[in-house]
Amino acid sequence: MENEQSYQVINESPRSKKLTWLIHHFQREWRLYIMLAPTLIWFILFLYKPMYGLQIAFKDYSVFKGITDSPWIGLEHFYTLFENDQFIRAIKNTVIISGASLLFGFPVPIILALMFNEIINPKFKKTAQTIVYLPHFISAVIIAGIVITAFAPSTGVVNLLLNALGYDSVYFLTKPEWFRTIFVGTGIWQEAGFNSIVFLASIAGVNPSLYESAVVDGASRWQMMWKITLPCIMPTILIMLIIRIGNILEVGFEMIIMLYQPATYATSDVISTFIYRQGLQAAQYDLAAAAGLFNAVIAFVLVIAANTISKKVSRTSLW
Repeated sequence: MENEQSYQVINESPRSKKLTWLIHHFQREWRLYIMLAPTLIWFILFLYKPMYGLQIAFKDYSVFKGITDSPWIGLEHFYTLFENDQFIRAIKNTVIISGASLLFGFPVPIILALMFNEIINPKFKKTAQTIVYLPHFISAVIIAGIVITAFAPSTGVVNLLLNALGYDSVYFLTKPEWFRTIFVGTGIWQEAGFNSIVFLASIAGVNPSLYESAVVDGASRWQMMWKITLPCIMPTILIMLIIRIGNILEVGFEMIIMLYQPATYATSDVISTFIYRQGLQAAQYDLAAAAGLFNAVIAFVLVIAANTISKKVSRTSLW
């Protein structure tokens, strides 16, 4: 009997072995899979199932016919998009605003983390961290209200300061040339503190013996920060940079909707607001879907390219 069982195990096919292993694994770890089930269901319902609607971008979509019965028209919507001056303008504004946010906003959390790491007084450190983290937890509506109030032409703090210096009041939020500066500056103020947490956690993982050796060698605090801290957290910086590059076409939709107006469309209209106007206001769902799909494909390509370049240059990558 034992010889027959051993013969069956030895002659079991690789597929059967894998199936047997999966059954035993699930019997042993079923509690973990039950805990994971709500997350998987959420991903399936709200992230993967909606992908079925992407075919709208390739159809002459009609609400009455539905997705299935609407006729296919191929890439016609994409041709229409690239012949649309408003869409070209939206791409340009998105790249400029995101590029400025990346150029000026990405280094700020790193600098903040390095500064926090150098603070010796623990009470002052906690107070400073709380102050810079706080804007992240304020809703976009309140942040927009603060910006509108601060830059109001008659009662705003900025214009009152200009008046005190002898300058005339400026209605900044109606000036296209000021919108990008205000938006990028507001985003840095709101998110820089919270984003520094990742870099602080990375700094906390640096081996203390490196600093001890540097002190013995007579290194200054600046030299330790430049020669030890920054190189040690460089992999984290590169990973965060790859993620930011992948989101370069994603601009704060809520904030722009609450701050922009027709007078500033020339510099404030981005891809997300273009999709909002075409899809919800103009009811051109197929054209809006094509714009959204274009946005997603470009973001995917940027992530792949940034990850590949980072892997070749620094051997640090997301995958």
